[in-house]
Amino acid sequence: MDGTYSKNDLSHVVEADKAHVWHHLIQHKGFESKDPNIIVEGKGMRVWNQAGKEHLDAVSGGVWTVNVGYGRERIAKAVYDQLLRMNYFAGSAGSVPGALFSEKLIRKMPGLTRVYYCNSGSEANEKAFKMVRQIAHKRYGGKKHKILYRDRDYHGTTIACLSAGGQEERNAQYGPYTPGFVRVPHCLEYRKHEQDGAPDENYGLWAAEQIEQVILAEGPDTVGALCLEPVTAGGGVIAAPDGYWQKVQEICRKYDILLHIDEVVCGVGRTGTWFGYQHYGIEPDFVTMAKGVASGYAAIACCVTSERVFELFKDDASDPLNYFRDISTFGGCTAGPAAAIENMAIIEDENLLGNTVAMGDYMLDQLGALADRHAVIGDVRGKGLFLGAELVSDRSTKDPVAEAQVQAVVGDCMAQGVIIGATNRSVPGRNNTLCFSPALIATKDDIDEILSAVDGALGRVFG
Repeated sequence: MDGTYSKNDLSHVVEADKAHVWHHLIQHKGFESKDPNIIVEGKGMRVWNQAGKEHLDAVSGGVWTVNVGYGRERIAKAVYDQLLRMNYFAGSAGSVPGALFSEKLIRKMPGLTRVYYCNSGSEANEKAFKMVRQIAHKRYGGKKHKILYRDRDYHGTTIACLSAGGQEERNAQYGPYTPGFVRVPHCLEYRKHEQDGAPDENYGLWAAEQIEQVILAEGPDTVGALCLEPVTAGGGVIAAPDGYWQKVQEICRKYDILLHIDEVVCGVGRTGTWFGYQHYGIEPDFVTMAKGVASGYAAIACCVTSERVFELFKDDASDPLNYFRDISTFGGCTAGPAAAIENMAIIEDENLLGNTVAMGDYMLDQLGALADRHAVIGDVRGKGLFLGAELVSDRSTKDPVAEAQVQAVVGDCMAQGVIIGATNRSVPGRNNTLCFSPALIATKDDIDEILSAVDGALGRVFG
């Protein structure tokens, strides 16, 4: 593949897709009168659909996944070679790439020691939830089983993950939910005016203290873990304000609560560090990850734990129930860790963490300049190459623009050949943030092209 689209007759593919494929996150009624979009080829940051139309992808595969860009031959070759040698054996046994990638990964995560392989971010979070529950039964008679989660955060699509999901529209119509999950307030300083008692100063500290108030109300002896995204993703691209994370760590230690950081979106370079939590000097007990681990070249997810957590599952070998009685079928696939090894090597060899910091700073600055030209942009925020622009109808009241207008901006950019994202099916009345997560290989020219498209779209939609 050289990135030049080769036109072929794909009419049969389109018809087969329309007849049989159930697409994700989309209403299919429209496909009765139009064709679905089928992405046929990709190279670098560009993709081509079945009509041959080229797009600059500013969302890394639609859902923040293809961190090192498309068409990476060294990853494809590594997966090919590994599949010929040994494609799969259940995770009760080890594999060569599984052992080697775990070693590379743990070197990036001081304080953590163990890697549990599975196949999706939802599943990785489920593993952590199950570990917390099993620890509660082993050590606390089942009482310390509650898991706290944050308003606006998202942790996956399974029923337990939705039970820990702070986005009402993601959760709607899927209840009843798993008991024992308790919500804590968000930490979006831009919308602190919507939170009773929020101060003008030291908001980060205050926001963390609201978690402590929930713990005290529930009873610290009933709370086993706190699960948070380092940067809230689909809930509005929210980076916590100063003072927040240090206080969160202090609270968890004070009440013997395990800290679970969900890095499914932020992990493996997206924010300019290997993991988002590493910006803040905290020491989690669990870190879950998926999307960027292999940049979408193979399915892989990981639940990484401290040795302290791991030891709790082997302290009494005479007890037949005293180990983590769990398996992930596709956690035994070798393609995932084989791809992940090369993915990590590319990030190192090409200094993509450094590029993410530099290009993230540039993009944030340019988003600020865009806000100077368009009053509809109320706030720009994020970390590294994970950024958002919240759209409001009035900067003084911060009233959100209509969701249809946000989607019109996304559609206008798509028509220009630039794929951007937006919060949607998330928080009622608050699906008003444009989302940007270009691959870590992004250049200034790429970012200029992305923001030029947004500039034009905002002008056409809002005047």
